[in-house]
Amino acid sequence: MNMALDLGSLRKAVKSLESAVAIADSDEEMKAFNKTQRDLIRAGVIQNFEFTYELCWKFMQRWLEKNLGSAYVDGIPRKELFRVAAENQLISDTKNWMDYHEARNKTAHTYDENTAREVFNAAKLFIKDAKGFLKKLEAKNV
Repeated sequence: MNMALDLGSLRKAVKSLESAVAIADSDEEMKAFNKTQRDLIRAGVIQNFEFTYELCWKFMQRWLEKNLGSAYVDGIPRKELFRVAAENQLISDTKNWMDYHEARNKTAHTYDENTAREVFNAAKLFIKDAKGFLKKLEAKNV
């Protein structure tokens, strides 16, 4: 008997990232904060991105294991996981997901302003794909 995946944590993470980006990307709202506060808000976006990205690929893997079998997905490289997820219509663009993977790998280096800006911009782009993935996963999660 197959059990549906509990998507509550993923829904919460996507919503949190979306809210954090909405604040950080709003010039009007950000004017109310000093530079230190703005930096902290952007750091929060980056942490939300990091956490949400990790949940997304783990849910991809779980869904694929459940529906294709663990032998098919155990130990496959991330690029291959994204390719299989695209074949199973969970995501639409493997290149975007590899770009997010690269951005995620840079999160340890966000003390550098340029790197932090890159990751922040990736987080803004990621929301659309994370929401799309969640929607497809919800539709297929039976």
